[in-house]
Amino acid sequence: MEGLLDQWLWKEDYWLPPGVTWKDIEMGEGERYPLPRDLFYTLPLALGFIVLRYVFERVIAIPLSRQLGVTDRVRVRVLPVQKLETFYKQNKQQPSQSEVLGLGKQCGLSRRQIETWFRHRRNQDRPSNTKKFCEASWRFVFYLIAFVAALASLIDTPWFWDHRECWRGYPKQQPVAEAHFWYYITEMGFYWSLLLCVSVDVKRKDFKEQIIHHIATIFLIGLSYCANYVRIGTLVMLVHDSSDFLLESAKMFNYAGWRKTCDTLFVIFALVFLLTRLVVFPGRIVHSTLVVSMDFFQPFFGYYFFNALLLVLQALHIFWAWLILRMVFKFVFLGKVEKDERSDEESEPEEEEEVEEEEDSSWEQRKGALNSKLASLANNCVLNNLTNQRNMNSRLPKAR
Repeated sequence: MEGLLDQWLWKEDYWLPPGVTWKDIEMGEGERYPLPRDLFYTLPLALGFIVLRYVFERVIAIPLSRQLGVTDRVRVRVLPVQKLETFYKQNKQQPSQSEVLGLGKQCGLSRRQIETWFRHRRNQDRPSNTKKFCEASWRFVFYLIAFVAALASLIDTPWFWDHRECWRGYPKQQPVAEAHFWYYITEMGFYWSLLLCVSVDVKRKDFKEQIIHHIATIFLIGLSYCANYVRIGTLVMLVHDSSDFLLESAKMFNYAGWRKTCDTLFVIFALVFLLTRLVVFPGRIVHSTLVVSMDFFQPFFGYYFFNALLLVLQALHIFWAWLILRMVFKFVFLGKVEKDERSDEESEPEEEEEVEEEEDSSWEQRKGALNSKLASLANNCVLNNLTNQRNMNSRLPKAR
């Protein structure tokens, strides 16, 4: 198996500059160089992260959510109707008017009852605030530890301050420090765990973009490690971790109802995100991999593939920056962040329920007003008829 991977997937022409082989970067005495087989450690590590997350959420996150005052909305449990449940599991969406009429005939229910059942069923599947708090707190702990540990290991390195040092002596004279090796393996294992848990995590409006981000990140980490892009790769991961823990902390306080703390953390996150993802990342890191690296080696397949993935990440950064700027606009002109632009998709049906309830109440008011007008009109008609009758009776004697 390893021989097949070495022959096809880890071919030297793909991942190394011209004239460089895997033997040229093999580990010497007291030195570690990246080898493709090291990435197999990330798969069992991902499973370990999933188990650790399960324990963390139940032992730490749930008690912490209660201490911070996280409350879950009580939702109506729908009555079990087999045909409606089957339709809901197959479609997972609001049925059309024709489908509502068809289901009503099959179940013996009115259109109103069918629509109410589906609305309550969707709300029943919405994730609770406790579940969302646990997910945000787990990511907050990881991103914070990863950022602090990475910053402590990188701040004294020469390439942290001068990006030309990322390529000087590449790749033969760039051994990987033990801390940077574990930074790579841990980050890749964590993103594997996120990708494996994506079906059970809270689904948000940018669900597809999150999938693309996780896949691109895994490919990026794996490729940069195999091609010994470790120096520039550590800077890429550090830039991303610098704002991620701020976002997760803002979510935690949002679910707990601490509005002022949430708004303050969100403003700090927005500033850090826009600075690191729209200025530092393209202006320093992408420029270094695209332009500066050409002063030290000739382009090869790994060079093009690595930079293509960086540009995919940058496109996602622009998309998320647009969402953040929309929220900043709401914060500046409305005084607070109304809601997360990446909020879970299931939040919309519950809002529809509230709107519909308001419409029902307004309709009841209009109906009452209409009934009162009709009653007064009917009374006027009766009074007019009585008056006319009296006039006719008063005229009859004179006529005689």
